[in-house]
Amino acid sequence: MVLTPPFEPMLAQAAEYVPGTGVLASGFAAEQKFDGHRAILFTPASPGGRLLLQTRRGTLIQDRFPDLVAVAGQLSEGLVMDGELVVWDTATGRLSFEALQRRAAARGRTATALAAKTPAFFIAFDALQIDGTELLALPYAERRRRLEVLFAARALTSPWTLCPMTTGPATAQQWWDDWSDISGVEGLVVKALNQRYRPGSRSSAWTKIRRRNSTEALIGAITGALARPQLLILGRHDATGRLRPVGRTVPLRPDASRALAEHLTPAGPGHPWAGAKFSSAWGTRDVLDTTLVQPDLVVEISTDTSIDRGGVYRHPIRYVRLRLEATVDDVPLFGGGPAAAEG
Repeated sequence: MVLTPPFEPMLAQAAEYVPGTGVLASGFAAEQKFDGHRAILFTPASPGGRLLLQTRRGTLIQDRFPDLVAVAGQLSEGLVMDGELVVWDTATGRLSFEALQRRAAARGRTATALAAKTPAFFIAFDALQIDGTELLALPYAERRRRLEVLFAARALTSPWTLCPMTTGPATAQQWWDDWSDISGVEGLVVKALNQRYRPGSRSSAWTKIRRRNSTEALIGAITGALARPQLLILGRHDATGRLRPVGRTVPLRPDASRALAEHLTPAGPGHPWAGAKFSSAWGTRDVLDTTLVQPDLVVEISTDTSIDRGGVYRHPIRYVRLRLEATVDDVPLFGGGPAAAEG
């Protein structure tokens, strides 16, 4: 069977890492998890065809990445790779999810201009087809071996990148401990070495774990009733003193909801978010039904590393506890990055 788009990628289950248990068990491998866009890459089966890039949801986006299309001749024919699209921002010298978003939406001359300023890279972590031979039934260890052979045989270099992988527990633990020093790496994906590739499935044989930080924010609004809040809309002040939204929490546990309700105060006149609308999820237009509250309660939160340049968390935040002893001045400024919670 020759693989063609649309193709449903295999998905990983999210899990928590429990410190002290070891990141990697016997029979598993760990890959670095990059903060980008999941993509499936298809090369033509014969000369004269065109590289295809498909998003996780099946949209073809190769016209937004002309820099990758231009060097597709470096790849073998009849190749299908699963991987991550990332973008390097030459102005900041770092991988940039915001720049990736701009490139994913651009076409024509705009796409060409952005490619010069923010070049794209394809980080391959799985080979699904090589030389027209489909590999889905092979175990992950063999697919990975063939992917490494492909990269070595064709001497592939930038923008084609082989995702770092290890089967060594010590190396995996070092990656986990030092991940914050690596631009654009937000965690690890742990994969069973004997697992076949199962399109469209979310399997426990693939587990993604993100490193989380403890930090503080202010409650600016809630969903639900003041007597039983459901979600918290959180904010931080910027350098001018303006309260800026940074994200929303996952649904509160009943005990946390009851405890918070005792301290929430309805917003008075002049709330900085009066008239504002908040999306139900990052990147969507669905709007939450919110109630503004007095933005003077400090909460400790747990967040992952997916943060926009401005300081907004892309994934839902976990509420940890209310910090009645803390003041507004104890909260990091908007865009200032995480700060470890005390106490």
